[in-house]
Amino acid sequence: MDAQLKKGILELCLLQTISGEPQYGYDIIQQMRQYFPEVTESTFYAILRRLSREGAADTFQGSVSHGPVRKYYRLTDEGRQRLDRMAADWRRLREVAEQLGIQ
Repeated sequence: MDAQLKKGILELCLLQTISGEPQYGYDIIQQMRQYFPEVTESTFYAILRRLSREGAADTFQGSVSHGPVRKYYRLTDEGRQRLDRMAADWRRLREVAEQLGIQ
């Protein structure tokens, strides 16, 4: 898959994944690896960090368990707007591809 296309799809999928309840970074990665097994953890974390830097995601430390402090991610209002825009773009792209006979 083309790297730029994959990057956009990964971002859309990560935004969707954190759109519900806040999630621990490792759990997010495990979910995504089911669909993108060839993508490295560092790639997912790089996108999550960028989303946080750009204000689309918020990070916070969860309560301490018996191990290291965990970093959690959640969608911000800006992130929800971004997800909505990207999802609309995705739906439009799918419509165009289907009209062109691309399955």
